[in-house]
Amino acid sequence: MPHFVGIYNADGTTLGEVAYVAKKLLGRGSCALCDITHGWTGRRRDFDTACSSAGIEWTLLHRDEATPEQLAAAGPLPAVIKNDNDAWLLVLGPDELDACSGDPAALASRLGSK
Repeated sequence: MPHFVGIYNADGTTLGEVAYVAKKLLGRGSCALCDITHGWTGRRRDFDTACSSAGIEWTLLHRDEATPEQLAAAGPLPAVIKNDNDAWLLVLGPDELDACSGDPAALASRLGSK
């Protein structure tokens, strides 16, 4: 089963979460991966369902939780990476995540072809 690591363009601290929500509400920033995996009340069930149906396993990290090696492979955030023979590889970048338009099934479809 493929295992992917998603890295949000947000910090996981309380201050980071508050700053992200404020930017999103003001229309000054967002994270396409956040839009796919979470709604206003928490993690989206349809995200878990889409990934389970596609046989995809995840680790989801905020940028302050990722290792320097993961961040280097990811480049601009948000991003999806995977480990291949002890090397981190970029799978999907910000533009590809934006193209999913917040749809977990679209993300699962894109990852299924990787």
